[in-house]
Amino acid sequence: MAAAGGGFEDPSADVLAQASAAFGLLASPARLHIVWALAQGESDVTGLADRVGGALPAVSQHLTKLKLAGLVRSRREGRRQVYYVDDPDIVDVVRLLVGRLADRAAPARRRLHGL
Repeated sequence: MAAAGGGFEDPSADVLAQASAAFGLLASPARLHIVWALAQGESDVTGLADRVGGALPAVSQHLTKLKLAGLVRSRREGRRQVYYVDDPDIVDVVRLLVGRLADRAAPARRRLHGL
């Protein structure tokens, strides 16, 4: 939304609080890794624990927090609970930030390893 002078209007306090809570949850490297993994495709908790290198109970607790915040969703498939990110904007934000940081780190790693 545009404001006078070509800038943007400040978001409401409620919107800022919601955004802050979402970023706060993503401030955990483990939760960010989980959301990154789910942005690539859905998974159950066992697959996520294997991928992110976390203990099953810890990954399950992270998923519960992310689900309560509305950042991830789940559905039952037989005896499995399958998790996914249902918000393309969250996927875009995580992919953009993590992807850019990985791209910046790549030249430094190549210099470090003499490539």
